[in-house]
Amino acid sequence: MDRLIRIGLTQYEARLYVALIRRDGSTPADLARLARVPRPRVYDVVDSLVAKGLAVHRPGHAAGYVAVDPKQAMAQLVEGQARRLEMLRADAQAAAEELSPAFAEGNRHRDPLDYVEVIRDRDALTRRFDQLQATVEREFLAFSREPAVVSVEQNVVGMEMAATHIVRNVYELSLLRDPTRRAGVRRFVELGEQARFVETLPLKLAVVDERVVMFALPDPIAGRDDLTSVVIEHPDLAAALKIAFEAVWTSALTLDQACAQLGLPLVG
Repeated sequence: MDRLIRIGLTQYEARLYVALIRRDGSTPADLARLARVPRPRVYDVVDSLVAKGLAVHRPGHAAGYVAVDPKQAMAQLVEGQARRLEMLRADAQAAAEELSPAFAEGNRHRDPLDYVEVIRDRDALTRRFDQLQATVEREFLAFSREPAVVSVEQNVVGMEMAATHIVRNVYELSLLRDPTRRAGVRRFVELGEQARFVETLPLKLAVVDERVVMFALPDPIAGRDDLTSVVIEHPDLAAALKIAFEAVWTSALTLDQACAQLGLPLVG
């Protein structure tokens, strides 16, 4: 039954065919009883078997329907499926050719700022930041300052990335004054992140694979605590911001130098 259904019969058709091959002939009433098919449906179903070449009608006989030899019947089913597959391929190809011009025309009229995404909700911002970290293929560069979207010691996605990719992060020195944050930074460094420190950073920034950037633009009234961020997928902008990152990175302090300057232990 399962095989018959997989090769193209309905459940009622499969039941009727199995019932037919066990007898030398059957009436519709017999088939309804033997195959447990509702009487109102049996005529439609047996006519469908005849149309598919799995049964034949013997006019003038009381037991008017007989099964076609299973080997012949299965071969016809497969041939029918092959014909339908060829028709499907032809229809799919024709549909693709008909729709392609409209698709191309639609792409010519895309919004010129489709590559710019503005995020204001904190939860949405957290999810988007995790998504960006998870899509890194080669390199992740960042300017990290408070308030953090995800605090450094809780950034599980970032830790996984630091262990397998090139990650360079510039932090503000004030972060190290918090023992929990300091331990989090140390954990990132142990996993492979290259960390540097400066007194102040101009903005929060992430550059992913020189193709996507994410940065915060503090509200001039709300101030630094505003978490509105912009994500832009544009390699030219990413390349320019990487130049800015490298300029800050070159003059920044290592973790040991920063802790020494602040008179702090590396952990704890």
